[in-house]
Amino acid sequence: MNTSTITAALIAVALIPAAPVQAQKAWTLQDCMEYALENNIQIRQGAIQADQRSIDYENARNNRLPGLSAGASENLSFGRGLTANNTYDNTNTTSTSFSLGADMTLFAGRRLAGNQELARLSLESAKTDLERIRDDVRVQVAQAFIQIIYDRSILDVARGQVGIDSLQVERLLVLESTGRASAAEVASQKAALAQSRLSVTQAENSLELARLTLTQLLELPSPEGFDVTAPLDEELAFGTLDTPESIYAQAVGIKPSIRSEELRLEQAGKSIDIAKGAFYPSLSLSGGAGTNYYTTSKFSSDPFGTQLKNNFSQYIGLNMSIPIYNRGQNRNSVRSARLNYDNQQLQLDAARKSLYKEIQQAYYNAVASQNRYESSLVVENSAEESFELVRAKYEGGGASITEFNESKNRLVTAQADVLKYKYEYLFNTALLNFYKSTAFEF
Repeated sequence: MNTSTITAALIAVALIPAAPVQAQKAWTLQDCMEYALENNIQIRQGAIQADQRSIDYENARNNRLPGLSAGASENLSFGRGLTANNTYDNTNTTSTSFSLGADMTLFAGRRLAGNQELARLSLESAKTDLERIRDDVRVQVAQAFIQIIYDRSILDVARGQVGIDSLQVERLLVLESTGRASAAEVASQKAALAQSRLSVTQAENSLELARLTLTQLLELPSPEGFDVTAPLDEELAFGTLDTPESIYAQAVGIKPSIRSEELRLEQAGKSIDIAKGAFYPSLSLSGGAGTNYYTTSKFSSDPFGTQLKNNFSQYIGLNMSIPIYNRGQNRNSVRSARLNYDNQQLQLDAARKSLYKEIQQAYYNAVASQNRYESSLVVENSAEESFELVRAKYEGGGASITEFNESKNRLVTAQADVLKYKYEYLFNTALLNFYKSTAFEF
């Protein structure tokens, strides 16, 4: 077995994408994002909440319009009762009535306008909450997506290790048949091959779990046949990262998690005004028209149409209600609304601090993963050089099979570290860019 064979099998294998389980188009990150935004249950529930807030806002606006109602009734009474002659007699009486009424609130201590504005803010808050949920799903999908790519690369490395160990077992069997290798060496290499196959099994399980995680986020029925593809550069181009302060300055103005809390603070302020409105008088206007038809047995009655005409009446009224004392409930409502405002101010401050901490964490994670990636490349190069030297010594009889396997394992570990830190850096830098925009891209 020559140097080029081992090096190609061990190093380049991580660059070969795994074939899908079934003949199916591999999903890109954009495909996954779009599908999740359309099908994720949390997002769909958030959309329903936004629709409900839209209905509430429409109701609040309509409360300022007049109300109109119509009514009709038919009554029948019988038995002994007082007659028109102020005597008691057994009579049957029927009455038919029709009415039309309207009412309108003219002034309610600014509560009508306040409730309308509160409903509008609630609608905007629901829309912002929906976008916050979408952001959360985007991050979760991207994280699951990059995990699949990483696990798939680790699986390729593990398979490459199996290939190398298999070649070594075959080589030692040939050497054993000529007396140049011992049975102990063959057994040791077979044990190494078994361990490599176990690593493949573990890598396959990790990959399947990663696929399951992503397909569950996408609300797909099964991960069977699901695979992803990512247009990732083989070599990372490191640039200067924006500082956490500059990223936060951009993120705080566009992130829905902050805007949602700002809207809730506005709602809390509006609730104070609404609570104060209970101290003011309320004024309403009402009006209507009606008529009726009336008959009593043993007495003659005018015809139906004549009675409806003669009994037709109209009314208009102006009603005022002045609050004087309601056991301190209005005052306590204002105090409660102010406490809610103070609490919401703290919620907004906490959301801003949480966002800054997230950005700080992502920034230092990106810096650390970049440093670890660069260091792991150095380790990988050293491990590769060491492996080549040990391999040459082993084939020349100057190194044992144990030394060969230890050197090979160090190289495999170094390659795995390069992949790990590479994908960590890609995810963290993409996350930092996501804080400054609405798109999550690698």
